[in-house]
Amino acid sequence: MLNDGERLEPLGRGIQVIVSDEHKFWTDTVLLADFSKPKRKDIACELGSGCGAIPLIWSREDAPKSVAAVEIQENACSMLRRSIEINHLNERITVINADLRELDGKVTMSSFDLVVCNPPYKAAGTGIVNPLESQKIARHELSCTTDDIMKTASKLLKYSGRLCMCQRPERLSDIITSMRKYEIEPKRLRFVQQRPDKAPKLFLIEGRRGGKSGGLIVEPVLLIEKEGGAFSDEMIKIYGAYKEDYL
Repeated sequence: MLNDGERLEPLGRGIQVIVSDEHKFWTDTVLLADFSKPKRKDIACELGSGCGAIPLIWSREDAPKSVAAVEIQENACSMLRRSIEINHLNERITVINADLRELDGKVTMSSFDLVVCNPPYKAAGTGIVNPLESQKIARHELSCTTDDIMKTASKLLKYSGRLCMCQRPERLSDIITSMRKYEIEPKRLRFVQQRPDKAPKLFLIEGRRGGKSGGLIVEPVLLIEKEGGAFSDEMIKIYGAYKEDYL
């Protein structure tokens, strides 16, 4: 079940995910999974699913009705398919090995209640490029741009369906501009700080397909650590069963 260089990462409540040095997840993945929490009746889609941590984290508790996990890299898809088998989630999570810009005919458009995406943080031509192809794709806008993501999400979502994303603060204006270009209205925004004395390192944003202009709610800052360096109470709650052996 595991190939060379792969290992099982427990997510809590009996759910496990196969990860490797090329395909793994970070704190922002866990935060986005929590921020975007689907309802039980929701039909959800993740664009750029990687190893599939988000749909698997959702499956620990009130899992959505179904999840389409879209991923362009075949080796990541292979890992997720095997994780799905290990967790007996074949009827709930479907892996789609495809370019998110080419989903016509592969999924039903205008059918999703929720789309999530943890996009590349670096615009094309910026930042130090990782030599690993998988990391280039994950970190830089090489295989898709912000507009590509918004255009696809807008096609996938039902009217009033939600798009949830995370991104670096310096990309906030890019994200909001692109959302509105494709008729997704920003409705909820939350910044993430490592500690109270540090500037935000991340933001989480939710938009509504066809939503009325205005009405953006800025939620209180999410602090990862409290004074002294220990996890904040909220982070402990978000991590939940995933880190129950480490907190």
